[in-house]
Amino acid sequence: MRYPDLEIDLLRAFVAVAEAGGFTAAADVVGRSQSAVSQKILRLEDLLGCRVFERTSRSLTLTAEGEKLLVSARRMLELNDVAVRALLEPRVGSLRLGVSEDFVPGLLPGMLARFQRLYPGLHLELRTGLSCDLLAAFEAGQLDAVIAKKDGTAQRGRVIWREQLVWMAAQDYRPDFARPAPLVLLPPPCTYRDVMIRALDSVRRDWFAACTASSLAGIRAAVAGGLGVTVLGRSFIGPEMTELRAPEHWPALPMTEIVLLGEERAEAEFVRPLVAFLTESLSAAPGVAAA
Repeated sequence: MRYPDLEIDLLRAFVAVAEAGGFTAAADVVGRSQSAVSQKILRLEDLLGCRVFERTSRSLTLTAEGEKLLVSARRMLELNDVAVRALLEPRVGSLRLGVSEDFVPGLLPGMLARFQRLYPGLHLELRTGLSCDLLAAFEAGQLDAVIAKKDGTAQRGRVIWREQLVWMAAQDYRPDFARPAPLVLLPPPCTYRDVMIRALDSVRRDWFAACTASSLAGIRAAVAGGLGVTVLGRSFIGPEMTELRAPEHWPALPMTEIVLLGEERAEAEFVRPLVAFLTESLSAAPGVAAA
C-alpha cells in the first residue's frame, strides 16, 4: 500500500499550532496569515483522512491522532532542517558558551544536544557555573556568549527566560517561627542571597546563615538534607523538597530573568541561531516561561 507523502510546510504549520496553542499565535511563528495556517491544517487533515485538532469556539486541543503525529512531525522537521542547513550553510567553527547553573536545569542537556545536531560543524566549548563567574569570564574575553542571571552586573543582553522565585525546604521541614530562619546561602555577591535578606527584612523576620555553599548543586543538597531554607527558581524543587507558602513568614518573591549576552560580538554568526533555537525550544517546553 502506498501512503501519502507528508509535506514539510504542512507539518511545520501543524507543529506551530500545537505548540503555540492557536492559529493566530502560530501565524506569527511561521510567517503566514491566520487563514493560510488554517488552510494548511485542513490540507493536512484531508491528506491523512483524520482530524488532528478538536476545535471549539473557546479551545483548540490535539486529537489522539494529532498527539501521535506531533512526535513524528517534530522529528521530521528536525531532520529536514539538519539536511538543508548542511547543504546551504556548511559553516564550521567554534563557540565558547557559558551557561549559568540557574538556566532550566532539567531541559538544558536535551536542548544543547539538539542544537549540536542542527549545527554538526560547530565545536561547542561549554562552561557552566555561577552567573557572576561566567560574566567575569565573558568580560575578560574568555567566552563568546553567556547565558546568565540578570542582576546588577548583567543589565545588557536579550531576556530569553523568566521564572518565579520561591522559598523551598526539605519535605519534612517544620518551621519554628519563634526562632530565626535558618538560611542556606551562596557567598556574596549573590542575587538570591540579597532577595532572601530583603524579603525577610520586609516582614521583620530574623535569620541566620545555617549553611553556605559554593554552587547551586550544593545549595540543593543542603536544603534537601534539612539544613535550612533557600530561594531559587521553582524548577529547582526536587522530589525531596517542598515550596513554602506562608506569606506572613515567607513573603512574596520576584521573578528571575535569564539573559543571553554575545550577539554583538564577531562570533555572533553562531550566537544568533542559538538565540533563535533557545527561544523556540523554551516556548515549546511545558511549564517554562520563555521571554
